Amino acid sequence: MTEILTPVETTRPAESTSTTARPVRSRFRPHPADVAVVVFYVGLAAFVLARQWKHLGTGYLVRSGQDQTMWEWFFAVAARSLVHLENPLSSDLQNYPLGVNLMGNTAMFGISIPLAPVTLLFGPNVTFTLALTLGLSGTAIAWYWVFSRHVVSSRLAAAVGGGLCGFAPALISHTNGHPNFVALFLLPFIALAVIRLGSGARPVRDGIVLGLLIAYQIFLGEEPLLIYALAFTVFGVAYAASRPRTAYAAVRHSIKGFAIAGGVALAIAAVPLWWQFFGPDSYRAIEHGPVGNDTESFTSFPTSSLAGEPGSAEFSMNATEENAYFGWPLLILLGLSALWLWRMPLARAAGATVAVMGVLSLGTSLTIGGWDTGIPLPWKLISHLPLLESVLESRFAMGCLPAAALLLALGTDRALASAREGQRTTTLLWVGWLAVALLPLAPTPLAVVQRDTAPNFFADGTWREYVTDGSVVTVPLPSPENARMLRWQTEQDLAFPIAGGYFVGPAGSEQQGKYGPDDRPTALLLASAQSSGQVPAIDDAKKAQALTDLKFWNADVLVLPHTQNDRVLRETVRQLVGAPAKPVDGVWVWDVRWLRHP
Repeated sequence: MTEILTPVETTRPAESTSTTARPVRSRFRPHPADVAVVVFYVGLAAFVLARQWKHLGTGYLVRSGQDQTMWEWFFAVAARSLVHLENPLSSDLQNYPLGVNLMGNTAMFGISIPLAPVTLLFGPNVTFTLALTLGLSGTAIAWYWVFSRHVVSSRLAAAVGGGLCGFAPALISHTNGHPNFVALFLLPFIALAVIRLGSGARPVRDGIVLGLLIAYQIFLGEEPLLIYALAFTVFGVAYAASRPRTAYAAVRHSIKGFAIAGGVALAIAAVPLWWQFFGPDSYRAIEHGPVGNDTESFTSFPTSSLAGEPGSAEFSMNATEENAYFGWPLLILLGLSALWLWRMPLARAAGATVAVMGVLSLGTSLTIGGWDTGIPLPWKLISHLPLLESVLESRFAMGCLPAAALLLALGTDRALASAREGQRTTTLLWVGWLAVALLPLAPTPLAVVQRDTAPNFFADGTWREYVTDGSVVTVPLPSPENARMLRWQTEQDLAFPIAGGYFVGPAGSEQQGKYGPDDRPTALLLASAQSSGQVPAIDDAKKAQALTDLKFWNADVLVLPHTQNDRVLRETVRQLVGAPAKPVDGVWVWDVRWLRHP
């Protein structure tokens, strides 16, 4: 695979197994075409997030559910930890008093720490929007750079490949609420560094570079690193089958470099990783249940695209998990490209990678149009392995993207070469089908709504009259289904802790991962009252449990904002604490400091 770094496999139809020298091209001095491509990518990313940029501070990506609120909280806490010189790996500002293991969540320190000045000056909403914009455009630019410098001769071909990597339906879908699956700009350079190690020319330098890249990617997103590492491994094995001697030599030459890379990465990330897996509030694994892709999700068009419709996400877990959605024209083009370029080892490896990662993303059994056929698939054999057990298997489809982009880049490069040799029919057929495949997938601006404003009790700082050294307990408690309290807390500069919240933490004696806190009986009682619309029977045992839970949460005040069935909740709390609520600045309040200070 070290051949990728020097010659380009020719795109000439008649000599597809030979190589030709690339025109001398500076790897660091930009060409006007490079500038144009970068401007296009940045402009496209801004276009996708145009409505969010237009309403900074008030806009909310409607398809993000509660994820945008969670991410803004993560960014705000990271900035606060720098200002107050606190441990950024944990926080007790939610799930008080137990706290949250932020390294065990998607806190994304590789973005939240460098952009802390932005958060402090302009707020976490700006940081969130900027991270998504830079993530989309940066991922596309990074893949374009690698393709244009090391894989194909045509900058246009590289731009096609980079565009698919950065603006594929999966990344646009995750832009609604998952920056860690959008900021993938280090992955092509990690792949490049691995290939360079195979040359054995500079094992120390290349090993250090690889180790630094891996360590930084850990702080951007571990799950994307795992998925793409698996995809790169599949690609490497498939390529090695075509060039076994070259592959054997590359492996032998890279041993020293890999050892150095591992040492560097561990030196940087060992303590955070220990904290993640063994530190306070760590958890074993999180069970998602079967969430494989439906086969029809591959042929469908994504929601936020020219060909998409509001109901396009019917074959995905939710609107942020459209991890396949290639559309049938692109799938056909990829299949034809693999056949057309089959004599090229790179194309064969890319085709194998698309196939393997696509099959893995289907989950434990084959599902077609919502019908589970019961036919077992390979994921069933490995889903229980450490690390893999917490992965959403539908996301393995994202591992297809670099390989699919490589096929399109190689095909475009070869088609353009055909035009130079007078075979314009081939070029026109390729360009035409490329347009048919990619235009329906062209992203549209993401939907944004105006976020709800905080009650005056919080917005005007009235809460300060009721909070001394304890926590705020909202009724019902914040949860993954309703995390708005995290936003109100953030808007008050995280000046008070809250019980409950939206995060991943341990639950039960097995310390199994769970979204949200390990619910206490009173939290479950309040949630049940809201969902049922009925005041539950309150006896002495429930009253005693409520007082125990309030003491556990170190509660200063109970706050009931306007919400569904709030009258039922108000009566439930009245019976639990034995006192009526007091209306204060748009909320109902129970001052319970007497529990801790009788």
